[in-house]
Amino acid sequence: MRVPRSLEVWKMGTVNYLDALKLQDKLISRRKTHKISDTVLSLQHPPTYTLGKRRTDHNLLVPESDLKTIGAELHYTQRGGDITFHGPHQAILYPIISLRDIGLGARNYVEKLELTMIELASLYGVKARAGGVGETGVWVGERKIGAIGVRISSGITSHGLAFNIDPDLNYFKHIVPCGIADKEVTSLRRETDLVLPTEEVIHEQLISCFARLFGFSDLIWKEDAPILPDNGEAE
Repeated sequence: MRVPRSLEVWKMGTVNYLDALKLQDKLISRRKTHKISDTVLSLQHPPTYTLGKRRTDHNLLVPESDLKTIGAELHYTQRGGDITFHGPHQAILYPIISLRDIGLGARNYVEKLELTMIELASLYGVKARAGGVGETGVWVGERKIGAIGVRISSGITSHGLAFNIDPDLNYFKHIVPCGIADKEVTSLRRETDLVLPTEEVIHEQLISCFARLFGFSDLIWKEDAPILPDNGEAE
């Protein structure tokens, strides 16, 4: 009989990008030493541009000094992928899971992240697809609806995916999203004819899609999970 695999789900609301980065680092260390089980952070960020480890600054189309004027921050990260935008009305998942424990390689992991967003879009009658050659993320036709950028350290994942529910798409005009020129960015709100439920419901649907595709049958929900307790240890 197959043993049910458990996943802790931290529902965190809106979290500053750097705070989320520090939390991921802490959780990665604890996951490597088996102090915690597989965990996924579910959250949103204030308006934030992030660059991956390739440092493709040329895909930021405005001077960095102008970002404060538009109410956004810029951060450099160690994830894969190019420049992207995170902001309100996105559903973001940062899985901290052991690929070795579930028998997945990096490519299969990314494919399952793509399928997670494709499955969510299908719930609203939106036909999404994985990116083709030179395209990352998830697309509706030639319009990008979801971004993926991951980091894997000693078989433990961090960073993850961002699915556009109804973000302000004007923020994407200041970058070449994921380094792919002449492509539009879209959202679930733009692509579906259905009335959307609350964003909390969509976040939970995304988590359910993720859990099913990765074989997690026992979900442990942590509401309003702490960012970092005063002692610096993630609980």
